[in-house]
Amino acid sequence: MPGSDELYPPAQYGWGWILLAIGILVLLVAAAWLVAAFTRPRRDLTLRRAGDIPTLQTVDVLSQLRVEYLERVQRIEDDYRARTLTARNANLELSRVVRTFVNEYSGLEAPVLALDDLRARGVHPALIDAVSRHYYPSIFRQGPSIDPLAGAEAARTVVRTWH
Repeated sequence: MPGSDELYPPAQYGWGWILLAIGILVLLVAAAWLVAAFTRPRRDLTLRRAGDIPTLQTVDVLSQLRVEYLERVQRIEDDYRARTLTARNANLELSRVVRTFVNEYSGLEAPVLALDDLRARGVHPALIDAVSRHYYPSIFRQGPSIDPLAGAEAARTVVRTWH
């Protein structure tokens, strides 16, 4: 009857709907786990001690990295000699290449560190020398730039001696 003051009980869902909802949640969690498991980088299954000698493959990769960056330094020097780069731009490129090499070789974020930060981290003296004597003065100082040929030789020293 309309207008009756009786209360009606709330509608009850059957167990089938609850089980379906739980099943969907379990599937979503399993799918997320599978995506995470299949897309993360694989770990090396061979356990190495801290004092182990680097594998031959690692040495080859590092040697190839040195060769690649020595070629980049040579290209910059060649461009400077061909007058397609100014002395300032050549030193800027040499600085960028050397810092990127250090970053790729060792993981040190050298491309974004200032000279004082590099000194504070105690990096290899060849990098400090190259940045302080060749690249910084050429990039930031007013007046004539330092000869990029000396900067290229400093870059080669960094690439050859970096550890």
